[in-house]
Amino acid sequence: MAMNSTSETIIGLMSGSSVDGLDVVAVDFHDINNHTNFTIKACETIPYPEAWTEKLHNAFFLNTQQLEFLDIEYGSLLGQMTHDFIDQHNIKPLLVASHGHTIFHKPEERFTLQIGNGQSIADRCCCMVINDFRSEDVAKGGQGAPLVPIGDKYLFTEYTTCLNIGGIANLSYDNDGKRIAYDICIANQALNYLSKKIGLPYDDKGHIARSGNIVEILLKQLNDNSFFLLSPPKSLGREYFDNNILPLLEHSSSPIADLLCTITEHIAIQIATTLQHAPKGQVLTTGGGAFNSYLLERIRHHSDHELIVPNNDIVNFKEALIFAYLGFLKYHGFTNVLSSVTGAISDSSSGKIWRPSC
Repeated sequence: MAMNSTSETIIGLMSGSSVDGLDVVAVDFHDINNHTNFTIKACETIPYPEAWTEKLHNAFFLNTQQLEFLDIEYGSLLGQMTHDFIDQHNIKPLLVASHGHTIFHKPEERFTLQIGNGQSIADRCCCMVINDFRSEDVAKGGQGAPLVPIGDKYLFTEYTTCLNIGGIANLSYDNDGKRIAYDICIANQALNYLSKKIGLPYDDKGHIARSGNIVEILLKQLNDNSFFLLSPPKSLGREYFDNNILPLLEHSSSPIADLLCTITEHIAIQIATTLQHAPKGQVLTTGGGAFNSYLLERIRHHSDHELIVPNNDIVNFKEALIFAYLGFLKYHGFTNVLSSVTGAISDSSSGKIWRPSC
């Protein structure tokens, strides 16, 4: 990709499977000439109102008409959050790029749904919006995920591998000149679920998990899932957690500390096993799991790769940053979804553009 030197401010919105709030980041992209430089101007995680946390958790069970209404309602919420962010930081963005919130992800059925109506966002924040970055790739037979690797490839060139430990853990790296990436396992989605059982939003630094003991039978059940035998491209969604992880946790009589310890060990083993296929070198490690000291210790125990945790803005906002980049690429007509990552029949310049009526 190549274009004249320029500087444009894009706002990226990201809502992950852990449903802990909306990540908002304003990024300047500049000096584009086969290489993209970026500067984060402002970033913030805006907690969802408690009622919205419940709505998003339960949206999986809604019917079509209810989801259509929620899509518009949630878009208005995102638009208001973005409007407030723009006012607070005195930003004049070119556009807003929104991931939306994933409700269903069934690429094998050529279906994926991220709610957050683009027109509702645009009208509420009075700014051009690009969203729905996954559907085109899924229609082409791809996984529609992960989408972050194109940003890994062009924005974080100094690292051989990029690992993100969010609700779901995934990684990306170059293989024979092509970027490949895939989901590894459920991560914070399971850890946070267990922490909330004892009244905590998450297990800070993995202290509770560290105090527990591994439940060997559970660990074997987790590691024996057939997903781990699949070759990439492959991706995970809420369905995998509900069908494969949740029943094991719900039927266990073990203390929460032991369950947290076991899930942490499962995540560490799966990440370390996957890293065996990645090139040696520095591994950029981001997402909420990068703050989980005990989890990082267990990954390092099982792997000889060098995990590098960057500054907090990159740890917390890398996915929102890269969705801003996806919007930037779409606006200029560049490829923003890589078929080498998703398995689609071709690359895409994906996303729907919405212009405000205000």
